[in-house]
Amino acid sequence: MKLEGLVSKVQGYLPGAQVELIRRAYEFSAEKHKNQKRASGEPYVSHPLAVASIIADLRLDVPSVVTGLLHDTVEDTLTTLGQLETIFGSEVASLVDGVTKIGQINFASREEHRAENLRKMILKMGEDLRVILIKLADRTHNMRTLDGLSPDKQAKVAQETLDIFAPLAHRLGIYWMKSEMEDNALLALHPEVYYQLKRAVAKKKTEREKYIRDVQGILKKRFDAAGMECLIAGRPKHFYSIYQKMRAQNLLYEQVYDLVAFRIVVDTMRECYEALGVVHSVWKPVPGRFKDYIALPKANGYQSLHTTVIGPRGERIEVQIRTTEMHRFAEEGIAAHWTYKDGQGIDQEEIQRFQWLRQMLEWQKQVRDPHEFLYSFKEDLAPDEVYVFTPKGDLLNFPAGATVIDFAYRIHSEVGHRCTGARVGGQLVPLRYPLQNGDTVEIITTQHQMPSRDWLKLVRTPRAKERIRAWIKAQQTTRSVEVGREILARDLSRFQLDLVKLSQDGTLDRVAHELGVRDFETLVAEVGYGKVMARQVIERLVPAEEVDRPSEREGPLARLFRVVGRRPDSSGIRVSGIDDVLVRFARCCDPLPGEPIVGFMTRGRGVTVHASDCAKVLEADPLRRVQVVWAGKADSLRPVRLEVMCIDQPGLLAAISRAIAQTGVNIRKAEARSIADSKALNTFEVMVADVDDLKRVMRNLTRVRGVMRVERLRG
Repeated sequence: MKLEGLVSKVQGYLPGAQVELIRRAYEFSAEKHKNQKRASGEPYVSHPLAVASIIADLRLDVPSVVTGLLHDTVEDTLTTLGQLETIFGSEVASLVDGVTKIGQINFASREEHRAENLRKMILKMGEDLRVILIKLADRTHNMRTLDGLSPDKQAKVAQETLDIFAPLAHRLGIYWMKSEMEDNALLALHPEVYYQLKRAVAKKKTEREKYIRDVQGILKKRFDAAGMECLIAGRPKHFYSIYQKMRAQNLLYEQVYDLVAFRIVVDTMRECYEALGVVHSVWKPVPGRFKDYIALPKANGYQSLHTTVIGPRGERIEVQIRTTEMHRFAEEGIAAHWTYKDGQGIDQEEIQRFQWLRQMLEWQKQVRDPHEFLYSFKEDLAPDEVYVFTPKGDLLNFPAGATVIDFAYRIHSEVGHRCTGARVGGQLVPLRYPLQNGDTVEIITTQHQMPSRDWLKLVRTPRAKERIRAWIKAQQTTRSVEVGREILARDLSRFQLDLVKLSQDGTLDRVAHELGVRDFETLVAEVGYGKVMARQVIERLVPAEEVDRPSEREGPLARLFRVVGRRPDSSGIRVSGIDDVLVRFARCCDPLPGEPIVGFMTRGRGVTVHASDCAKVLEADPLRRVQVVWAGKADSLRPVRLEVMCIDQPGLLAAISRAIAQTGVNIRKAEARSIADSKALNTFEVMVADVDDLKRVMRNLTRVRGVMRVERLRG
């Protein structure tokens, strides 16, 4: 893409566009990035030019295209937002700010930095949806040019794309962008799978094209006979969707049906249902595979009729039926509704259609912990949804797997707190009941009911989790103050110190401030939670040489615990702000050196170290988390279990073993068994020093021909 090509593209859909502003932005960007190159060796300006071109493909306005050209100037050059505002105006400066990562702030971890960047993007997206569309264009081009990065960097970018940006494109209804990002992520994460699929698809290309022509011919005759005009198109499904189906159902490529989707585009909504009747009169529909997204649109506004039928040669065919306007939205999403009115951007009425965005903006303001925020954001973007009705007939959507508790909290926090069950279709169901499409739900409440921590395992929506945690936190505060007072009084008495006197004369308020705590009451509560250790308080009240000296009142058992507690720790973990504390690793996630980790204070058991994305710690009280980091290099090997699914054929187990051995990693245990559909499931326990060792092993395994899936088993 050259500059004049970009200008021509914009003039094609905006004849009166201010193209001089685009030219000035390009010249500015080229000047600022002139000494920079991309990882591939290309001049850096090729990236903002390509991003601007993708923005033009979305048919956005001139400020958006200009932002595409300037989006990296603040982050990667000495340019300031003030300079951009002076030269290009406040609108462009605001958009550039929205897509610029947060700098000049020290974050505790890479995960926290990532979460806060995401939070900033969501806030800006609430003010102006163009921010996320520009960011998606940026990520789309980055995914197209991943090959210039190291394998590890490629994998990180690809996984983040699958977790966040592809689901965001899906939620905004931009199908082509979602599909492209997913396919490029598959290439980066599982190149062997990608190329196997590419070869398999290419091998059957001629046969598939003939099949598409045959189906189109049959349908055209029927529609002509019915006197209906329509457009009939067939296209193969993209690689990642095929891969997902193979993985979910443990299938080989040859066993996957409905690899081709057909689309029928008509003029009116009435004709959509008439076209459905024509299709069902030609081929028998598959029971349970019809979905009416016209009457019940998806959360992103997508509308279409979906049906699966048994077509020619007994093959399953997926058919989508929609109007021209629905089709445009299905391909372009919210960008199809873009209206340029005096620089206001998208019509605010269109934003109101995206209820999920309003909900996301609401809960992100309440969730302060970055790990919890990132985890909840990924869950909230899950593409699978269910649609249920209130007793009054209002339609609500929830992520798949949501329960009646999620429904109750959507109605009101107090309804959620007092929920004891529900009636679905007149039948009583328990709290764990997963909502199903079409359910009519009536919540049952009692005044004596109250939430429990177990509810966190049942709910899926961020709103419900936040409300439950807030209630539990409020209930635990009183108990934590009692426990904290008891612990402090006991430990201070060993040094002939009186808790009541120290609190009355202001000494403990001073200690609280030194520890970064608001006041004495908060300090006591945090000791009760386990976030502040009693030893940290004592160290600020007693001379250092006295802290470890046994007290006359110290019993033999207490002395034994004190001596054991002081034993040098060889865990390789450093706990922020706390010395001399027992550290152990969580069995549920088995974190490896090099992985992002988080600590969790447990009363009487020190700090338990979890992987930062571990579901258990994410469900736990955020106030009891502490910052932990790996200290130095790993000095021992740790066992990790891997599950490898492959084709069941002679010699493949030996090839898999060789692939592991080539990395220098030892196999401690191995188990292999045949399963259905000519596949084998192998479990290996390997000894690795850190996460880099593990990545090398998994990367080698995915390159073995015949290996379909490699997963790490935790717990």
